[in-house]
Amino acid sequence: MSKSLNPNSEAASVDVVIVGAGFAGLSAAERLVSLGKSVLVVEGRDRVGGRSFSGEVAGVKVDLGATWVSPKHTAINDLAKRMGCTTTSQFNEGKNLLWMKGCRHTYKGSVPKASLLTILDTARILKAVEKLIAKIDVDAPWNTPGADQLDSISFGEWLDKKHALSGTRAMMAVISKVQWGCSPGDVSLLHALRYIRAAGSIDHMLDVEGGQQQDRITETTQEIALRLASHLGDRVIVDTPVRRISQDDNGVTVFTDTKVINAKYAIVTTAPAHRANIEFEPMLPNKAVGLTKSWHMGVLSKAFIAYEKPFWRANGLSGEGVTDTGTVFITFDVSPDNNGPGILMAFCDPRVFDRFSPEIRRNRVIQQLNDLYGPEACNPIDYVDHCWGEESFAPGGPNPAVAPYATVTHGSALIEPHMRIYWAGTETAGEWAGTMNGAVLTGQRTAERVASLISGTAG
Repeated sequence: MSKSLNPNSEAASVDVVIVGAGFAGLSAAERLVSLGKSVLVVEGRDRVGGRSFSGEVAGVKVDLGATWVSPKHTAINDLAKRMGCTTTSQFNEGKNLLWMKGCRHTYKGSVPKASLLTILDTARILKAVEKLIAKIDVDAPWNTPGADQLDSISFGEWLDKKHALSGTRAMMAVISKVQWGCSPGDVSLLHALRYIRAAGSIDHMLDVEGGQQQDRITETTQEIALRLASHLGDRVIVDTPVRRISQDDNGVTVFTDTKVINAKYAIVTTAPAHRANIEFEPMLPNKAVGLTKSWHMGVLSKAFIAYEKPFWRANGLSGEGVTDTGTVFITFDVSPDNNGPGILMAFCDPRVFDRFSPEIRRNRVIQQLNDLYGPEACNPIDYVDHCWGEESFAPGGPNPAVAPYATVTHGSALIEPHMRIYWAGTETAGEWAGTMNGAVLTGQRTAERVASLISGTAG
């Protein structure tokens, strides 16, 4: 894997140039190489992995970005296994915590249970969601029957129309923040339904055992990308942002600050909003330009707080906690084992987190953990956090926070090729959109499509 290229070197020439060294880009490169095609992967960040990024707290590697895999995520699980990575079950024993309206409650299961009215109302809303997602065209949500109506309101406005109770709305807000990095009022109902449908069901999206939070990659998810990039060797170039892509009937030319790359085809794997950072010649169609302007990335931050031991386990708690106010809105236990260190992962609301100093961020998180887990939470041995919205290159995550009207108006540009430029990335997936599994699948499928065009075997 190369850091940079000699600016005086001659232009490179390959079959396919791939923009982005996340799971989609690296998987596309691996598949193309296996099909006998020459490739070059160009990444703007100084690392591979995209929205998978490793950190360390109390000597333990942790996932500052993408974290979990489901047993149903066969593509990413297969890739992890081939790269020599292993999984660790997400700790899920004991009672979960809920802090709502200033009161602390305990509960079991995926959905917090407070008052009987809230329990019944949450069940009612979830049933209504399941009914709606049954008709969603996950591959082309803009073609869903009634798509115009579903895309004309936000998820939050729909909750208003359903007269959801405050407790139910608080739960839906947590889901929205984790999945799209925004509040329910900032994401289209159609977009929200599409992502829930892509996850298989609301239960699979929320569950630990048997669900999307069942397992973590022991070595961290970025380690999978690092090992795959190592296998690809000098075919992967980091710290090299793509500035312009020009094309004609014969091929494409990719321009960076240090290199010109000629290829027969290009695969661009950046998030839709980040396509806007590249100049295209000929220009993108109007619909594709609208996509880059309307499919904004959400924003989410994470903190990891380490203790000598996972003291909450001794108190019969799972380490999973949900709050309806403050900086932290959900926590998970990501401790390596019972012997310690004990590590809590906290999802944090960037609006009351990102722009503050590291000391203030730390103090705010620990204060909320004191409310949830008691005074023992006030004595951490280490702390680390990461604000995805503050990254200098390709900021935001975990997924696009797409407002009303944008899916129906611009959504089809997600997957429509622009002459010799093809798109991949988790946003372009149908099933498993928004997951690492979706990213891997789109990389592999797009690679196969482009390889068939090069070989003249495309149907």
